[in-house]
Amino acid sequence: MATQKLNELALGYSVAIISAVSMLLLGVLGPLGIYSGMASMMQDGHMFFALSPLGVIFGIIEAGILGFLGGFLTAKLYNIFADK
Repeated sequence: MATQKLNELALGYSVAIISAVSMLLLGVLGPLGIYSGMASMMQDGHMFFALSPLGVIFGIIEAGILGFLGGFLTAKLYNIFADK
């Protein structure tokens, strides 16, 4: 039985988009008092995220990059182990 491979770039881009949109939503909703606890945790866990317009933009960029790398490496490792 042949194993199917994951497309590394597709998974990387998908996770990057989801991560960036999530960070955008936290940056918009956090100052409004919605999910403020999660926004606070994001500020603690991400180097560039802050509840300011520039901080949200940098947080989106950071989340996109980290999401892409995580998704890409996950698919790459899956493909390596799926071949064995």
